[in-house]
Parts: sequence; structure tokens; C-alpha cells
Amino acid sequence: MASALSYVSKFKSFVILFVTPLLLLPLIILMPAKFVRCAYVIILMAIYWCTEVIPLAVTSLMPALLFPLFKILDSKQVCIQYMKDTNMLFLGGLIVAVAVERWNLHKRIALRTLLWVGAKPAQLMLGFMGVTAFLSMWISNTATTAMMVPIVEAVLQQMEATSTATEAGLGALELADKGKASELPGSPVIFEGSAMGQQENCDRKSMCKAMTLCVCYAASIGGTATLTGTGPNVVLLGQMHELFPDSKDTVNFASWFGFAFPNMVIMLLLAWLWLQCIYMGFNFKKSWGCGLERRNNEKAAYEVLQEEYRKLGPFSFAEVNVLLCFLLLVSLWFSRDPGFMPGWLSVAWAEGETKYASDATVAIFVAVLLFVVPSQKPKFNFRSQTEEERKMPFYPPALLNWKVTQEKVPWGIVLLLGGGFALAKGCEASGLSEWMGKQMEPLHAVPPAAITLILSLLVAVFTECTSNVATTTLFLPIFASMSRSIGLNPLYVMLPCTLSASFAFMLPVATPPNAIVFAYGHLKVSDMVKTGLMMNIIGVFCVFLAVNTWGRVIFDLDRFPDWANVTHIET
Repeated sequence: MASALSYVSKFKSFVILFVTPLLLLPLIILMPAKFVRCAYVIILMAIYWCTEVIPLAVTSLMPALLFPLFKILDSKQVCIQYMKDTNMLFLGGLIVAVAVERWNLHKRIALRTLLWVGAKPAQLMLGFMGVTAFLSMWISNTATTAMMVPIVEAVLQQMEATSTATEAGLGALELADKGKASELPGSPVIFEGSAMGQQENCDRKSMCKAMTLCVCYAASIGGTATLTGTGPNVVLLGQMHELFPDSKDTVNFASWFGFAFPNMVIMLLLAWLWLQCIYMGFNFKKSWGCGLERRNNEKAAYEVLQEEYRKLGPFSFAEVNVLLCFLLLVSLWFSRDPGFMPGWLSVAWAEGETKYASDATVAIFVAVLLFVVPSQKPKFNFRSQTEEERKMPFYPPALLNWKVTQEKVPWGIVLLLGGGFALAKGCEASGLSEWMGKQMEPLHAVPPAAITLILSLLVAVFTECTSNVATTTLFLPIFASMSRSIGLNPLYVMLPCTLSASFAFMLPVATPPNAIVFAYGHLKVSDMVKTGLMMNIIGVFCVFLAVNTWGRVIFDLDRFPDWANVTHIET
């Protein structure tokens, strides 16, 4: 049996890659309609995305090949989808993240915050989660996790070493006391060290699991808070522009942050409580640190953090400049068109219905600045310069150069987004969206809240076994068609499903942060499954709460919007 399975797995990729297109061919032979040809491409891409028989980014290029061949869209209409305004927004955000990583600004922020939070176990976990979530809002969750886990590991190792030393000291003292007691008549010697040692060892293992899991969970949760924090959010923005061109700036950086940030905070606190409950218990003494060993552990953890912070040295000129550029980016994003007051966009970049500057304009402006702003102080005192300094160019190297950017930016994600936008365009042009909408009209009788809850759970399960960007790309056009056909505000379904696509908590392979944490050896797959299952439930519950409370106010979800009535297709 085992040999048969290994034989099948050996040819699995070959069969999926070459046999799947042939098996799906009867679909377009029996029904040669345009929307069926588009469905053929989407189903084929969905299978390739889920199985990853070829790279995700390469699969994303298939619309550029198949849509013109199947006469769904001409090549110009397809190719223009791969570098839209939304892609430029994401690219600008990625370049800023590269600068933050290059100059270790994220590490300085992390360590400074952890030193401020304190080293008691419960506080330390909350500190790790808060810092990871904040950094994941601006840089990739993979990079955030890769930076944070070694810090967590160093703290845990130092606490382990301190605990061992403390136990050895106390053990020697205890044996001495028992030796004295045994000299007295009728005083039996009772050895309890073994049972206590096993319990302490079990507690340490549980703490290691909790501390490492909290980082990967916080990275996934943190990315949901900003529009550029993770791929699914950017997919939503692009799909809104593609499927509902009249929606304009309904979803922008400020409105998304107002909706998603409170949800992130609630999820983070509930995740912290859940990890405390399952791995540490609600024991005040254990969690908040009482006793000699706890004080020693706290001191050891604090010393590790201080040592790591000392290694960074003083705040450099480059770090200051990166921080200023980052703050400029965030402030321009928030103040562009805040909604409750006129933003800087209305000063000179808005004429009637036309808005010339978008969030992408801001992202690219700051990204360009990073290639201009110097990483060292220019030296104006020419007389006191040495011979070597005179040979150097007057203007120092910039914060970023293209070589570093080219290596660090994940270009595959940009293609993945483009492939999604091309699919959405093909759905509209072929009439597939309209056909799917008609098939879902019976859902009109189902309460909207139930629809949202069921679809959020579906996406949360699906994203465990495939890319979150691919999941969002596949599902959002379908949900948009369904919403329009039953007279429901599309955002009422699209918002929770977009957030749910980031809730890949159960499996090591579900998302890179999970894989990074799992590689350190503290966790079993069963640990991730049992903890992650509850995390998925917490996530879907929080999103359901958000979309039915403050989300209704921010996006006016109770009303079917005018922009969802007619879909304009540019030709």
C-alpha cells in the first residue's frame, strides 16, 4: 500500500499539470459560450493555485495567454490589468518595508517596546504580540516573524539556563537540609524533587509553545489592520475598482484602517487570553511572576533584550531618515481624503468627480524619496576633509539602491495581484459574473448575517490549504456577483471574507509565519491544529462583530449603494 501511494505521489504533479486541462475540455466543447470558456480558465487556475504544481506567479500569467486565445479579452485589455493603480500602491508599500528592514528600524522598535513592557511572562507575551502585530501592519508578516522569533528564542534559552542554575542551587540547599534532618531520630527523608522537576519541565515546554505561537498569530492578525499590510486587502481594493468603478474611494487607507484596526486589537487580546488559557492557565503567580525563580527568569529575559538592543548601537542618521519617511507616508495616507473633513487632495488634485492623486501616488512618492534621501550626513566642511574624504562624492549613498530593492521585493505577489485583476475583468467581459449572480438569486431568502458568517467560515477553511491571495482572488468576484443579484451591499460580504483569508492559523504550511515558528522545534502539528481551530473561530467571530457594528457606520452597509447597480466595462 505504501509503495502504491509513493508511486502515485511521484506522478501527482505530472498528472495535475497535463491531465487537468484535458479533463476540463468537454466543458468548453459541449457549451462553447464565452462565459464557459472563462470558467474553464478560472477552474484550471484554481486547481494549479491550490496544488502549486507550477509557481503561483506563473499561474497568474495564464489569463494573458488564455483569454486572448479563447477570445474572452484581447491582449491589450488583459495585460493592462497587471500594473494597475492598486499594484503600484502595494509596490510602494513593499519598497518602504525594504528600507525599514535594511536599516534595522523594525528591530529597534521591537526591542525598545519589549524593554518598556517588562519581562513578566504574561506581559512579555503581550509585548511580543503587540510589537509583531504593529510591525506586520507595515512590513511583510514573513519578515516580521523571521526577525521576532530569534529574539523570542534567545529570551527562552536564557530563561531556561537561569531556571536550571536556580534549581541546581536550591537542590543542593534542599539536600543539605534533609541531611541534617535525617540525623534526628524519627525524621524520614522524603524526595519530592522528581515530580516537581517534571512539572517545571512541562511548564517550560508550554511557555515555549505559547511564546512562539503568539508571534506567528500576531503577524497574521497585524497584517489585516492596514490596506497594504497583506495581499488579500490589496486584492479587495483592486477588485472594488475593477468590478465597481463608481465606488471611487469607498475603500481607501483611512476607511480601511478605521474598520480593521479595532478588529485587530480585539483579536489580538482574545488570542493572548486563549494562549494564556491553553498553555499557562490563569494562574496569577505563574503569569505575573512571583517567587525566586520567576524573578530570576524575568531578570534573565530583560538582560537578553538589553543586550540585543545594545548591539544595535546608537540611533543612526539612516534610521532617523527612514523613520521620517515612514511617518510622512502614514500621515499623507491618512490626511489625503479622511472623509470626515477635506484632505490635502481637495486643495489642488480634485476637479469635480476626478481625483488625480490616490494612495498609490503617496506610496510611490515616498518610495522614490528613499532613493534620494542620504543615509549619511553630507560633509560641508571641505577644508578639514582628509585626502580620502575629498575623493568621495559630496552626496552620500541613498537609503536604498536598486540592487537591494530588486533582491528584497517579492515580485511574484505583484504578478499574483495582476492575475487576479485579469480574472475579474474576464468574468465581467464574458458574462460569467452575471450568470453566477443569477444562479445565486435563491439566497435572497437567507438572512444576510447568516450568509456572511457561512462564507467567512468557508474562506477561513479554504485559506488553510492555499495561498491567501489566491483564495481572495478566486472568491471575491463570486461574492460580488452574489451580493449584486440579491440586493445586498457587496462590502457586507467582501470585507469579512477578505479578513478571513488571513486567518491561516491551523497548519504549519498554511502561511510562512507558521512554517518559520514550526521549524524551531517547540511545536507539534497537533499543537497548531488544536490552538489554531479556536483561533479561526475567534477570528470569524471578531470579523462578524466588526462588520455588524462599526463597519455598518463606516461603509453604510445597511443600504444597497448606487455604485453597485451597474458594472461598467471599459473597452
